[in-house]
Amino acid sequence: MTEVTSNEQIVVGKIGAVYGVKGWLKVHSFTEEQEAILDYFPWSLKLGNKVQTVEVTDWRKHNKGLVVKIDNIDDRDVAQTLVSSEIFVDKTMLPELPEGEFYWRDLIGMTVVTDKGYDLGEVSDLLETGSNDVLVVKANRNDGFGKKERLIPYLEDQVVKSVCAENKQICVDWDPGF
Repeated sequence: MTEVTSNEQIVVGKIGAVYGVKGWLKVHSFTEEQEAILDYFPWSLKLGNKVQTVEVTDWRKHNKGLVVKIDNIDDRDVAQTLVSSEIFVDKTMLPELPEGEFYWRDLIGMTVVTDKGYDLGEVSDLLETGSNDVLVVKANRNDGFGKKERLIPYLEDQVVKSVCAENKQICVDWDPGF
């Protein structure tokens, strides 16, 4: 067991409940296409500060999700010890994105400023809604509008004017009072 170094590995999903009596587990995929999580191996499962590398030997769709069989886990009680584990993979496994596209993890921590220069705060999270993604922006301590958090739709060209990875800054057309 080793400690995960967040600079080298990223979370791509989470182990859900046990499925059946033969050690199968439900998987919650954080990848855009849920089955894409199966493109990235090996998996490191992290629960607390304990980490173990596992091999998925089989999988199948179940209802609207996925279930997986992990090598050497043939018992429901043993599988139960993995429930709630985060699934990490080496970030070098992810494909390079075309110019102008970003992984969510790349946007977290970026400063968000309006096209008029007002500092709205820092991206703390992103939300996936039915129509578009939303930036969760933690406002600065001394925000002039008394905001603690802003939800800004990630609509390229309409709201998001530019993303500068070098400066870790996102420029938006957004009313700071909203």
